[in-house]
Amino acid sequence: METLLQQIINGLVLGSMYALVALGYTMVYGIINLINFAHGEVLMVGALTSWTIIGLMQDSMPGTPGWLILLVAMLIACVVSAALNFAIEKIAYRPLRNSPKLAPLITAIGMSILLQTLAMIIWKPNYKPYPTLLPSAPYQFGGAVITPTQILILGLTAVSLAILTWLVNYTRLGRAMRATSENPRVAALMGVKPDMVISATFIIGAVLAAIAGVMYASNYGTAQHTMGFLPGLKAFTAAVFGGIGNLAGAVVGGILLGLIESIGAGYIGQLTGGVLGSNYSDIFAFIVLIFVLTLRPSGLLGERVADRA
Repeated sequence: METLLQQIINGLVLGSMYALVALGYTMVYGIINLINFAHGEVLMVGALTSWTIIGLMQDSMPGTPGWLILLVAMLIACVVSAALNFAIEKIAYRPLRNSPKLAPLITAIGMSILLQTLAMIIWKPNYKPYPTLLPSAPYQFGGAVITPTQILILGLTAVSLAILTWLVNYTRLGRAMRATSENPRVAALMGVKPDMVISATFIIGAVLAAIAGVMYASNYGTAQHTMGFLPGLKAFTAAVFGGIGNLAGAVVGGILLGLIESIGAGYIGQLTGGVLGSNYSDIFAFIVLIFVLTLRPSGLLGERVADRA
């Protein structure tokens, strides 16, 4: 029972990080029907930017509380990631908006490889130890343990979903997003600026990815130029699993995917005496993707984005 509870906690934490990234995927897809495969690299840039800022602050301002350093580093990472995603949308995706669907897809994959290479040049290819800035003493919970960093990840995911739901459903920008997702031409006739709405969507998605990147690096204690590829791919799986184009679906898909991966890896590791386990946890995400695409392509919660005229 204790093992199950620990794996559930691990799965919720892992799923929360997937959910943060999946929200960015699902928002962009819901408005312009584009899968931004460079989104995982935005997570990576956010994590490495925060690592750089943390190092600078620790050298120049010794004695600064760890939580304050992490907060400043996260804010700067969000700004850098937002500027990067804004530039990606404007330079790489906007000129191809009316092109065949394959063109922006290939461009997104190319942008992912380009960002990885640039990050390798800027930050070097070696793994970087990510400082532990929050208290490391874990809390006991029914025989399982959870760290302050993991509690922060769960809290940030819940708050992000609440703020995003409020923004989409109750603000002027949210109404413009929904109008643009229905039909950008008609929305433009009604006074909405589709280019501005799409840029805002990319910026919001980048902020969520940067937060996920900082939390991912904090939780696992390392950062590197390829760190965003697999979480980005799994977050895309989570978005499809929950119903891409649906905010709640992205979170549900992320949480369920994290639980499936964590519990599956934990119990397979026990049953096989450690021969199979965490090293094979990645297969669960893609088994889920195959089943979902085969049995329910619209995802668990379906897709709320209407077909365009």
